[in-house]
Amino acid sequence: MSKNWNKRTKLVHGGTRRSQYNEVSEAVFLTQGFVYDTAEQAEARFEKAGQDEFIYARYGNPTMAMFEDRISDYLGYEDGFACASGMAAVNGALMALLKAGDHVVASRALFGSCLYILEDILTRFGVNITLVDGTDNAAWAEAITAKTDLVFLESISNPTLEVIDLKYVCDLAHEVGAIVVVDDAMATPVYSYAKACGADISVLSTTKHVDGQGRMLGGIICGPKDLIRGPIETYIKHTGGAMNPFTAWTHLKALETLELRVRAQAAAALDVAEALSGHEKLNVVRYPTHKAHPQQELALSQAPAGGTVLTFEVKGGKEACFRFLNALEVITISNNFADAKSIATHPATTTHQRLPQEQKDTLGISPGLVRLSIGLEDPADLVADLMQALAKA
Repeated sequence: MSKNWNKRTKLVHGGTRRSQYNEVSEAVFLTQGFVYDTAEQAEARFEKAGQDEFIYARYGNPTMAMFEDRISDYLGYEDGFACASGMAAVNGALMALLKAGDHVVASRALFGSCLYILEDILTRFGVNITLVDGTDNAAWAEAITAKTDLVFLESISNPTLEVIDLKYVCDLAHEVGAIVVVDDAMATPVYSYAKACGADISVLSTTKHVDGQGRMLGGIICGPKDLIRGPIETYIKHTGGAMNPFTAWTHLKALETLELRVRAQAAAALDVAEALSGHEKLNVVRYPTHKAHPQQELALSQAPAGGTVLTFEVKGGKEACFRFLNALEVITISNNFADAKSIATHPATTTHQRLPQEQKDTLGISPGLVRLSIGLEDPADLVADLMQALAKA
């Protein structure tokens, strides 16, 4: 694989392995195990598997390896390990890198499942967690100390779209020798700036954007080879969180159109944010690179687009918000994002339902908040649908 290829070319050809039949489309190896020519070969492989030597699908698979090589190279990292879901990737990265007594500093604005891992699971095993306002650089500077082992954050928070000054946080963490793990789902693989800002590990839910068509769950942990093929691979292969070969194959095919899809979706998201800005039925509209976002300057300094998701708050709280949601015709109500179909989500009653009200209030997850994931429909149709639904709110 040529490191001189441009990024779009890497999405089509990166990491390709061909069988003896020289197929054009990548092969899917639907096998859980592999045959050895001799007992000596089996022994040698279990002692140390070489490049393109496989043992068991829980450890690795040729189709999975193609996907790992392709997306990690695209993101600028040495290696990757593909997981069964985005949360399997988050859990795998954190559990593999932490032990009892370690200290983690994390942004408080996180997806509900990420908060559960931090506050319920890791604390159960003696890991100390400090949550901070991720938009406050002074809060990071105070919380990250010589005793900090790992920093965890979402580059753009879900669902309130707060933007973190990622390079600042990475520099602080590295001064004390801490590892930085970034959940990059909202930023998208196309507009990811994790590696450029110095993040050691980028975790993606490949369900979003990569698959991007409502078919497959998946995740990927990307980073330096010594971490990926060291503690992370060891943890995941023994606990069973690896991606299955068919998912890896669908992801490989989806990568070929990733840039075309995400760039169109991000452009449409900005257009929709502009169309909604100032609407009489809305209190606020947020999209990271739109002028109404309080962190627009920071967002634009890190990436040319703010992803495929925007949020807005419907006046009148939950009752008015539900009237709006129920009136949508083109846009569907669901709890995923980054799909080819536009999706509206009510975080307060779905994805973040279990958070205490005080925590919802702190994070800005109000009864009127809507997370809108922009798909591949014509933006004019999306705007028309939103306007007719808002008229009924």
